[in-house]
Amino acid sequence: MSRIRKAAAAVAASAAITLLASACTGQSSGSADDDASKDVTITFWHGWSAPNELKAINDNVARFEKAHPNIHVKVQGNITDDKINQALRAGGSKAPDVVSSFTTDNVGQFCSSGTFADLAPFLQKSNIDPAATFPKPMLEYTQFEGKRCSLPLLGDAYGLYYNTKEFAAAGITAPPKTLSEFKADAVKLTKSSGDSYSQLGFMPDFHGYESTPMHVAAQWGVKYFDDAGKSQVAKDPGFAAMFTWQQDMVKALGGFAKLEKFRSGFGDEFGAKNPLHTGQVAMGIDGEWRAGMAKDAGMNDLAVAPFPVPDDQADTYGKGYLSGTIIGIANTSAKKNAAWELVKFMTTDTDAVVSFANAIHNVPSTLAALKSPKLDQDPSFKTFLDIAQNPNSTTTPPSVNGGAYQVTLQDFGYAYESGKAKDLTQGLQGVDTQVDKDIAQAK
Repeated sequence: MSRIRKAAAAVAASAAITLLASACTGQSSGSADDDASKDVTITFWHGWSAPNELKAINDNVARFEKAHPNIHVKVQGNITDDKINQALRAGGSKAPDVVSSFTTDNVGQFCSSGTFADLAPFLQKSNIDPAATFPKPMLEYTQFEGKRCSLPLLGDAYGLYYNTKEFAAAGITAPPKTLSEFKADAVKLTKSSGDSYSQLGFMPDFHGYESTPMHVAAQWGVKYFDDAGKSQVAKDPGFAAMFTWQQDMVKALGGFAKLEKFRSGFGDEFGAKNPLHTGQVAMGIDGEWRAGMAKDAGMNDLAVAPFPVPDDQADTYGKGYLSGTIIGIANTSAKKNAAWELVKFMTTDTDAVVSFANAIHNVPSTLAALKSPKLDQDPSFKTFLDIAQNPNSTTTPPSVNGGAYQVTLQDFGYAYESGKAKDLTQGLQGVDTQVDKDIAQAK
């Protein structure tokens, strides 16, 4: 869930995993010679904590145990990446066999350090073709430099939420598809008085919850690294175009100082007072989980569409940013074959994936599950399913030092939108320099 996938958490987890790299690799046997047909107990750690999430996990584990009566699964929820790292660093019988993490940014470290086992032999043994099983962006964020050490376990897609009541009042008949239409609608939906607003069409500031540089830049189809693994945000024109667009939106909607003053009055992102719930903003970028949260908060006027695209990429409308949860096998486990049976079931059994997706309102992570007639057919949810299947949808790639490169880009975004950094070209070049330096030090 997005509430855990925040930049600060990702950076903290990245630091922990960097310390883990050498220790964990040395403790791992790297072998899988256990007999999965014999009676065995494995441990599965995950981060979900809400009652409906825990029930969904436990229901799927019960189905697995019914199909594999000799494999018993001890499930432990509400586990953070820090706890995972500590356990895998220590190894031994108390360490988990199967691990699920919300932090896709750390896949590069999980794979390169040997923290998670290489799943390629298991996939081959089970005759599973990843490319024919999982959506392409999800395949990208579950491997690093050709090593697949994790698989997707449900996903998130980002789209445009818009207030249908306010759209009707403003005479807007359909959600915007291009960014020029989006700007016009945002201005029309903004109700301003003096140095404040009674309603804002859209919050463009990068602190505006999910309106991060990474989520928005996906609409330009940007590429963060070149073929040699070097940062290229200064070379890919999409990044400069995104920052230029964001600055234009800030000016059109009242200026940074006025927007920041209004933003300071927003409620908690995951509480009932989220500005989309209260009507303080009429449009926002957010994930599939927001629809259920809005209804729980009593907001019934929100509809969903893909987030608009640049005008010169109008034919790619329907795409968006994707992320998700990952699952893998601890390389310290002495029960890898049994652990693989659980991972395989959780990630590739269509009914298991669909039931889990329906229960916690996340996007299914297999191509078969995305097309299953058993999948929740709620119109809002279907929009995110379509975004997840759009061939132009993208994700942020894994890196050896986790999401540090994203934090560097986001920090520049904060400086640029506030006016502290004034030269866009020079600023993006500085991002490249810092990212390359950080990656070199992490190797």
